[in-house]
Amino acid sequence: MRAVMCHRRGGPEVLALEDVDPPEPGPGQVRLAVAAAGVNFADTLLIAGKYQEKPVFPFSPGLEAAGTVEAVGPGVSRVRPGERVLAVTETGAFAEATLAREDHVFAIPDAMDFTVAAGFPIVYGTAHGALVWRAGLQAGELLLVHGAAGGAGLAAVEVGKALGATVIATARGGNKLELARVHGADHLIDTGAEDVCARVKVIAGARGGADVVFDPVGGDLFDASLRAVAWGARLVVIGFAAGRVPQIPANILLVKNIAALGFYWGSYRSHAPAMVRDQFVQLFDWYNQGRLKPHVSHTLDLAQAAEALELLRSRKSTGKVVLTADRA
Repeated sequence: MRAVMCHRRGGPEVLALEDVDPPEPGPGQVRLAVAAAGVNFADTLLIAGKYQEKPVFPFSPGLEAAGTVEAVGPGVSRVRPGERVLAVTETGAFAEATLAREDHVFAIPDAMDFTVAAGFPIVYGTAHGALVWRAGLQAGELLLVHGAAGGAGLAAVEVGKALGATVIATARGGNKLELARVHGADHLIDTGAEDVCARVKVIAGARGGADVVFDPVGGDLFDASLRAVAWGARLVVIGFAAGRVPQIPANILLVKNIAALGFYWGSYRSHAPAMVRDQFVQLFDWYNQGRLKPHVSHTLDLAQAAEALELLRSRKSTGKVVLTADRA
């Protein structure tokens, strides 16, 4: 089978498409015939050796896939060969076949195609978990979403609207802001041309600022968020796409009773798998209702994995980038 392999640390240029043997599922594992694989910023960190987890070389990147169950290992009872599923993998999704734990495999709605499914679990799992489990976002609250045209940010806009919040979306440039508006954002702020803090306060009015902040960007936007929130706000840290990990002045947290909350969705898959299963029931229900409309800006072949990762690094993509595995 074809697989994108990484033999050493580096940028996307270190990846190579190779022929390898299909993996055999062990106890509790499922093998998927991969139709499509989602591409994530975390994949760039994996191959650079900068991610929380460091797989042994050589390995195939890729943390999410969609396709058909091809084989199951001993002890697997919840999924069956032939089922249409999405899966979250430890690595290995950038291949024509991959392994996942049974707990990390979910049957997809009939109306969901494999390209959409491949880019669905991480961004929507992150958006829902951050806003529901960590921030406790309530209907009627004001939600500020940074990086609102990216995968997680755009998902957060949609999840926030599904929960009944008023959503302020930030992004750089009119095209990205228009995408956020189409997906439900009520207010738009161009981070390349506007003072984020001042604009949020105007939008918030007597409320004083945002009630919840969803921040996958960090850097200067995080600093601005601390000054643009209401009393009792919850600021959820998702990642640091800007490159700078911000430092939080504790006195600001104290004065406004702000809660700064870290959120890493991947850890819930091992610490609270039942929560994740229930989460996908809700997310698939919203999808079937048409309340979630995943956006895939680029679809490329496995052989173009390096190009796909570069699209993320250069911020030339919106929503999700997906690799397809055509077995013909």
